Amino acid sequence: MRLLLVRHGQTPTNVDHLLDTAAPGPGLTELGERQAAALVDALADENLDAVYASILVRTRLTAAPLAAARGLDVHVRDGIREVFAGDLEMRPGESAEAALYMRTVFAWAAGDLDLRMPGGESGAEFLARYDAVVAEAAAGASAAALVSHGAAIRAWTAARARNVDVPFAAAHRLANTGTVILEGDPASGWQVLTWAGATVRPAGEGGPAGEPATGRLGD
Repeated sequence: MRLLLVRHGQTPTNVDHLLDTAAPGPGLTELGERQAAALVDALADENLDAVYASILVRTRLTAAPLAAARGLDVHVRDGIREVFAGDLEMRPGESAEAALYMRTVFAWAAGDLDLRMPGGESGAEFLARYDAVVAEAAAGASAAALVSHGAAIRAWTAARARNVDVPFAAAHRLANTGTVILEGDPASGWQVLTWAGATVRPAGEGGPAGEPATGRLGD
């Protein structure tokens, strides 16, 4: 199947650079609303069968214009919500606590699944819930968009895609409504086709995992 992992539009706490992961979370800024509306044209060439969003308000608002344009319902699932920050919630984005959050997320992607976010979930718990929604989408659609969250998308992709490793995912942040497009299935695995619009080399074509084949990959 073709799997599109889309980060939500801009929120007020994105503007304030706060680690905001709890439900229900904030809505979108005016820019975030425009970003959500722009997804309709940005993904116009994608033949989507399904649109999913997490339980957080920002993903549902981001998914709504895309789903409406395709005549699809938005399937709301808890499993693709952001990695819960636990004791680190609402810390500034440049703080030591926020750095610990990201180190923990990428340690999970590297295989340390027993590690637990302070006051939050473990890597095994995160991947199990995210995998379950991906498996549901794969069972019912040939192409699906999952509107999710930056850290969750980067961690899951680094853990599950053959051609994106942890250093690549850690170095390449996703802007609001940035999209990672993959092909594959839960049984045979996943390969990233594009990351934020830039083509990524298939596994086995030489170079380090995650090396862009074309285009520029910025933060």
